[in-house]
Amino acid sequence: MPAGAGEANPSPNSATPHPAAPAHAAPVHEPVVANPTLDLSGHKRLGKASFYAQKFAGRKMADGTIMRPQSDNAASKTLPLGTTAKVTNLETGQSTVVTIRDRGPYIQGRIVDLSPSTAKEIGIDHKNGVAKVEVAPIAVPLPDGSVKLGAAAADAAITEARNNAISEARNN
Repeated sequence: MPAGAGEANPSPNSATPHPAAPAHAAPVHEPVVANPTLDLSGHKRLGKASFYAQKFAGRKMADGTIMRPQSDNAASKTLPLGTTAKVTNLETGQSTVVTIRDRGPYIQGRIVDLSPSTAKEIGIDHKNGVAKVEVAPIAVPLPDGSVKLGAAAADAAITEARNNAISEARNN
C-alpha cells in the first residue's frame, strides 16, 4: 500500500475543488475502499501527486508485483490496474509515463502516488513532496479484456512515431 491519499474523479478538464485547509493542519486521511468504483472514461484528471515512502520498497502492490523504487509503478484509487498514463507536473512541465499497479493514495486531494524515481523525474522530491499534476490515461484495460485508448494516447503515438523516425534515420 502506498503512502498517499484520496483520489478525486473530476470532470475531464477540471479539478474537484477542496476547501482550503490551514497550512499547519494534518492531512485528511480517507478510508481504504476494498472495491473502488473504477474510472474507465480515459479522461484527464487534475490533482496532487505524492510518492511512495521508502518503507514500501519490496512490498507487494495490488497487482501482485513488488514495489521497486526505480520502476515506473504508480498507485491510483480509481484507474484500473494495468492502466498506462502520462503524468505531468503542472509546476515544472515535466512528464513521464507510469503503469498503475497499486491502490491509493488515501489523503484527500491526491490522485496518484509515484515511485520515488518517477516522482524525481518530474520534479517531486523529499523537499517539496507533493505537486499539482495532470494524469492523462494512455491505455485503460476494460473488464472484458479489451483496451480503451485514453486522452494521452495520441500524444504517446506521436512520441513513438517520432522516436521510431529518429532511430530509423540513425540506422541509415
